[in-house]
Amino acid sequence: MKTVKPVTVEIAVPAPPEQAYAYLAVLANHAAFLDHFLVDWSFSGPAGGLGAKGRARANTTGSQDWTDFEIVEAEPPRRLVEDGVGNGGKRHTRGTYELQPGPGGGTRVSFTLEWIEASRAERLCPPLTRAFVRRPNAKALRRFAGQLGGG
Repeated sequence: MKTVKPVTVEIAVPAPPEQAYAYLAVLANHAAFLDHFLVDWSFSGPAGGLGAKGRARANTTGSQDWTDFEIVEAEPPRRLVEDGVGNGGKRHTRGTYELQPGPGGGTRVSFTLEWIEASRAERLCPPLTRAFVRRPNAKALRRFAGQLGGG
């Protein structure tokens, strides 16, 4: 069985790690920088940190591909991990935000998406799946940086 290798995207943001982490830890804030490909968000559980939950639909015409997210690890101000389950339970992903102090008081943020389980379609052509995921996630980090005053 083919597997899908993780995808990592990175960006520098002008905010210090504590501020960048505080923004990322509130799951509802993700809707503002992910709404180019995930829409119709709803939230439950705590507003942020461990146990925060969200649900969103892929932003494609007629899509019924809903994904449920939950923050499963929180290590302020350096690491935040969220699990996602979508495609009717056929896709299980883990998204990890790593934050490191950057030059000038800013933060270097990386986001890695890995597939714990991939749907059959995602396993058929891993390079295509990775390319399809890399672009919107890179855009999401650029939008996140802009919300923190970096773009």
